[in-house]
Amino acid sequence: MALKTYGAMAVDWENRINFERLRTERLARAKALLAKSEMGALLCFDMNNVRYLTATHIGTWAQDKISRFALLPQNDEPILWDFGSAARHHQQNCPWLGERSRPGIPLLRGAMSPEMGRAENVAKKIKLELEMRGLLKQPLGIDVVEPPILFALQKEGITIVDGQQLMSDARVIKTQDEISLLNHSAMMVDAAYDELYRAMKPGLSENQAVGLASKVLYDLGSEYVEAVNAISGERCNPHPHVFSDRVLRPGDPVYYDILHSYMGYRTCYYRCFTIGYASHAMIDAYKRCRDYLDASISLIQPGRSTAEIASVWPKAEEFGFPDEEAAFALQFGHGIGLAIWEKPVISRMVSLEHSHEIKPGMVFALETFWPSKDGWSAARIEEEIVVTETGHEVITRFPAEKLMVAGAHYHTVEGPLATTRENEAAPSKHVVSMVEASAKREGVAATD
Repeated sequence: MALKTYGAMAVDWENRINFERLRTERLARAKALLAKSEMGALLCFDMNNVRYLTATHIGTWAQDKISRFALLPQNDEPILWDFGSAARHHQQNCPWLGERSRPGIPLLRGAMSPEMGRAENVAKKIKLELEMRGLLKQPLGIDVVEPPILFALQKEGITIVDGQQLMSDARVIKTQDEISLLNHSAMMVDAAYDELYRAMKPGLSENQAVGLASKVLYDLGSEYVEAVNAISGERCNPHPHVFSDRVLRPGDPVYYDILHSYMGYRTCYYRCFTIGYASHAMIDAYKRCRDYLDASISLIQPGRSTAEIASVWPKAEEFGFPDEEAAFALQFGHGIGLAIWEKPVISRMVSLEHSHEIKPGMVFALETFWPSKDGWSAARIEEEIVVTETGHEVITRFPAEKLMVAGAHYHTVEGPLATTRENEAAPSKHVVSMVEASAKREGVAATD
């Protein structure tokens, strides 16, 4: 194991995560790509991009509001317009921003109606900064934006281009500290799965499992539990991607995807179990699912391609879907960082024709799915992988090489109940003889 797992505290006796270096190196990556582009400046509303450029955070309630924005001009430092008093807080506590932290309120996703003039206000703020730097005639890159703000910027004579790809490219290779944070975040999910494994038994509901995992993560310092997808029983096939109040039963398959954030850095981390015992069909499905995952992991090293990884996965038609779009994200790879889905995306839908080279510093998740022959159960597994200079390292450590059985505490007069069994066992030879003898004795048979 080359990657270290640190505690959450800063200490004077050991080099750990260096947040000043994190801030500096992230911004430098974005500046370097901007310098090579046609853009005079980059305007970001996506909260992950705003955090990447400014190293600020005001709570996950703001994650989907598009209510904070940052401007990165060519050859200059970023300017942040923030939500009310947060701007003053940054002035006082974020010396890397200082007076470049300013109040600025856009549309609150349409809650501010057009006559309030907020779109025009934002556009004038941006125009002023561009004019001061002689950048007004150069294209302005934007990642995501509300239409009224887009129209207001264009009305001011500003040419808008796609800036989302620039930020995606900046974030594809992780810095040393980003990798450490991703590793720390995965460690927290390791702990959540351990608690889940100990707690799972008949009578536990999916939403209770979600609550348990969320508590473990928040207790360990998570800033945002984005989702705990808990899927059990007949809900496993097809995959619904959302938990319910269904209660676990003996013999159930159950899989989880835990997505949370530590210091902004996410996880996407599936594990699959059965409750009490597992059927032969489920064991077979898990092995198939694991084999596809292991085959793809074995290909991860610098110089390989995303097409090579996708090529070892089954075609959609092989597991019951009409095409790759219908089966999208079931056999899937994706970068992971400040967002759940970053570059590179790995899928048979796009990667065979649009391949990308795997490079050191990439961090991505690989996830596979396989439906059981019984028609209702299924297996789902995922690992997160760091690409190193010479190969790779898996950072998701909760055991998953074989199907794990939770709540296996059943005993008969002959000893522990086997953990591989069917919900309805085939009749024994003795039972078959009984049925045949009774039918012969009583002279009964099926009639119309």
